[in-house]
Amino acid sequence: MNKKMVLFTLGKLLKVEAGLLLLPLLVSLIYQEKGTASYAFVSIVVFLVGFLLCRKTPKNRNIYAKEGFFIVGVSWCLLSLFGALPFVLTGEIPSFTNAFFETVSGFTTTGSSILSTLEGMSHASLFWRSFTHWVGGMGILVFTVAFIPLASGRTMHILKAEMPGPVVGKLVSKVRVTARILYVIYGALTLLQIVLLFIGGMPVFDSMLNSFATAGTGGFSVTDAGIAGYNSAYADGVITVFMILFGINFNLIYFFIIGKIIPVLKSEELRGYLTIITAATILITVNIASQYPSYLKAFRYAVFQVASIITTTGFVTADYDLWPMFSQVILLSLMFIGACAGSTGGGIKVSRIMMLSKHALQELKRILHSRTVTTLNFEGEAVAPKTINNIHSYLVLYLLVFASSLLIISLENVDFQTTFSAVATCINNVGPGFNGVGPTHNFGFLSNLSKWTLSFAMLAGRLEIFPILILFSKSFWRS
Repeated sequence: MNKKMVLFTLGKLLKVEAGLLLLPLLVSLIYQEKGTASYAFVSIVVFLVGFLLCRKTPKNRNIYAKEGFFIVGVSWCLLSLFGALPFVLTGEIPSFTNAFFETVSGFTTTGSSILSTLEGMSHASLFWRSFTHWVGGMGILVFTVAFIPLASGRTMHILKAEMPGPVVGKLVSKVRVTARILYVIYGALTLLQIVLLFIGGMPVFDSMLNSFATAGTGGFSVTDAGIAGYNSAYADGVITVFMILFGINFNLIYFFIIGKIIPVLKSEELRGYLTIITAATILITVNIASQYPSYLKAFRYAVFQVASIITTTGFVTADYDLWPMFSQVILLSLMFIGACAGSTGGGIKVSRIMMLSKHALQELKRILHSRTVTTLNFEGEAVAPKTINNIHSYLVLYLLVFASSLLIISLENVDFQTTFSAVATCINNVGPGFNGVGPTHNFGFLSNLSKWTLSFAMLAGRLEIFPILILFSKSFWRS
């Protein structure tokens, strides 16, 4: 392993985080709040640590697969550890375990919270809490690759380790330019949503933070009532559209922007994603219609929650714990399916579900007709056996992490719905679960052991298992 390049990259990354911490510091100065010194102190400490790690540029600046996975796994842990410090120093989340949980939930765009109320939090902490969603949504390493020179080549390994989905491709020949294009699109869409929400009457501060949470598909709210507190069909509509938009593969959004419509229309994953949203919305609307004065109102809440859960944003406008079990099961299923590969959404991803379904049907045909030779095609191309093997490996490890986390959380001795959905919502980076961790509750009642376990599950889910589990491999460390 190129250890010097690993430390150099981690140092650069910490310096980026130090710079990002200046934004809540600025917010604190604008609102003249007491937490200014805390954010300034943490920013300085993080910068100094980063400076010490990257003060010398390595001669060998190549990053290979092993370095890429290690950098991604360690960097996300470091980001969360340092990012939690302002909450502790300001006294707004005194427990480091709680602060770490909240920060991991922010960076991984999960949105699960230990806070019972937001009313006493400073504007700076509310900003930092939601801004972590925006940073984590596209990935801070993608940001670093885009705007800060790191290596002479092979930075694609960093993008592959951090970007969600079974396959990561370049938009253009250079990885750095690809990363820059992704962030420009990401920023432009976020700005557009801020403007639209502000036009609809939402305060500018709220518009910014809710847009950060939507773009990163995170779901941290600004007020205790969340999006429901605005009681605005317009705001619900805008956020719904942007949640669905941010759940689409950014490659397709890029193609659409430059006028290449054919690849967008031919995308199997996009059609599957929109079909699932449409079907789930119709089924839930019909199922909950009796609880609302009209089908239109039932549709408004159904489509919002469907978009929120499948994109793993986690915003809430209705207490779906009160909906019929049929609707709850659909929402639970959407938690696992997730959004498209190459988006800011979590979950297993629509592309993986579709490829595995095709592979299962292919194997069934093989059993019935042993001499038949078939090729698995997806998005108009033959899927390499290596890709299918990687998906199978991912699912096996996913289930192992899920089962292990479930076993630990079961020590809380709460009901099964709470236990199961707590793990499901964290590993899939959704946010609220059901019952005890449902839309009107939080994760604050859990023990420290459970919070650390769920923090691990959130990191594993966001980084899609491999970069986190590789840190626990003896053979990896020996080599």
